[in-house]
Amino acid sequence: ESKLTLRPPSLAAPYAPVQSWQHQPEKLIFESCGYEANYLGSMLIKDLRGTESTQDACAKMRKSTEHMKKIPTIILSITYKGVKFIDASNKNVIAEHEIRNISCAAQDPEDLCTFAYITKDLQTNHHYCHVFSTVDVNLTYEIILTLGQAFEVAYQLALQAQRAKPLGAAAGEVIETKSSKPVPKPRAGVRKAAVLDQDSQSHASVSWVVDPKQDSKRTLSTKYETTIF
Repeated sequence: ESKLTLRPPSLAAPYAPVQSWQHQPEKLIFESCGYEANYLGSMLIKDLRGTESTQDACAKMRKSTEHMKKIPTIILSITYKGVKFIDASNKNVIAEHEIRNISCAAQDPEDLCTFAYITKDLQTNHHYCHVFSTVDVNLTYEIILTLGQAFEVAYQLALQAQRAKPLGAAAGEVIETKSSKPVPKPRAGVRKAAVLDQDSQSHASVSWVVDPKQDSKRTLSTKYETTIF
């Protein structure tokens, strides 16, 4: 296989807050990226509203767990195939979500150390939001960026596989890259939002849209609220 070439975030998203990905693509293909985080829990999303749903879930989970003495610590293992929850104490896999079933991931604009992503249960068609927190805002940002890179790697691998197929076999499997799609506006108070459009049916249909508007109320000068949608 030829070496995989990724679009940099700055090309995939105009006004992107970063110029390069965190990892070599081979890391997400042949290995995995592991991050330690606290798992605040999950909740059923009855009315899916993109980033608004993740923000609501983050607020509710933060409130419901603020008096808990012990919050589970897990390892989030990220590859181009998806995300695994691994128990930090015994290394058992608790849950696994395929990349094609992850539709939205975002930092909490009210607490940038908290983040969440939404998954779709293919058996029930229900959506669930899983909420996490870390000890450092930069770590949370890196996790979100790595999720974005996982989507990009999966997309480029799909393109590579498509090009390797005979013309006859490729019929009916045309990969379309969307140039744009309406993105729900984030709440007031969001500094910057990098948005990745993740098609729920195929990880191959992705595009980045970034809102470059700055909110003067935020005092953090180098932190970004990052959203994958």
